[in-house]
This record gives sequence, C-alpha cells and structure tokens, in this order.
Amino acid sequence: MFTKTLAAALLCGAFPFGACAQAATLSVETAAQPQIEAVIESFRTAIIDKDKARFTALFLHENITWQSVVGEDNFMRLRDGKPEAVKAKVDLKRTPVTFIDGIVNSPDRSEEQFRNARIETDGDVASVFFDYSFLNNGRETNHGKEAWHLLRTEQGWKIASVVWSVNWTPKPKP
Repeated sequence: MFTKTLAAALLCGAFPFGACAQAATLSVETAAQPQIEAVIESFRTAIIDKDKARFTALFLHENITWQSVVGEDNFMRLRDGKPEAVKAKVDLKRTPVTFIDGIVNSPDRSEEQFRNARIETDGDVASVFFDYSFLNNGRETNHGKEAWHLLRTEQGWKIASVVWSVNWTPKPKP
C-alpha cells in the first residue's frame, strides 16, 4: 500500500497539480462509463424479459421523477380534437413500478430501443441522454428523446429521474 501511495505521490509531483487531478478524474469517469452502460442495458432487457425485480432494482426509490412531455407536433394534433389536452400532464401515480407492472401484466411483447446514448459523469453523478423508440409486438408505438439522472450509491448506479418526449407517427387517414 505504501509503495502505491509513494509512487502516486512521486508521479503527481512530476506534473502540475491540475494535470494530476485531471488524470484522476478521467480515470473515475472512464471507469463509470461501462457501469452506466450496464444500467441502460439492464433497463432494456428487464422490459423485454418482463423482469419486475431487476427493473425496480435500477432505481434510487420507486417515487422518482417519471415524467413525459408530448412532442409539439403531436400536441397540436391532440389539441385540435381535445382542447383541454395537456402537454406535460403530471400524474404522481405514474412511476417505474406502474410502468413495469403494465408490461408484466400485458400479453404483448414490449421493447425499448436506445440510440445515440451520451453519458456525462464525474464518477458520482451522471446524466444520460439518448434517442429511444418503444415497440409493442415489434411495432413502434412512440419515439423521442429520453434523459436520466443517475447517482452512484453503495449499491451501484441508481436512476434518480427519467424524463422523455413522446412522439408518434400520425395514423394515415382512411
């Protein structure tokens, strides 16, 4: 232990403090990337496998922020037929648990696909931003942008909030 500490002190002594601190930060951030990617993959596969226990274990607690917003084009179409429609309807009963319960209790196959994931982290807090598509029985039902905040806890990375935009392709008129 002493040898490693001495080596680190000598190495950092050879470089300006900022460079040494920056190298240590990059190391923590680099180590966090695959761990966060594993959370994303576990989220995805828990939906496919209808695995409630695995899904709910990904969250800091069951009452995190879990909020959608309807994309502008779709919102305008909604408003045409339903003037009282709300762009970002808050429903405190919607949680990760109610989401996965709906999937588990449905005979349909569900899948969420992620693309273009961008992860920002300092090793203890992270944000993930990506494009998503949600599929039901292999057909896209909606798509948009999704953002998560994660915290590194003693039990590993936990999702602290999930927000997403909801867009759908309009059905062709008969």
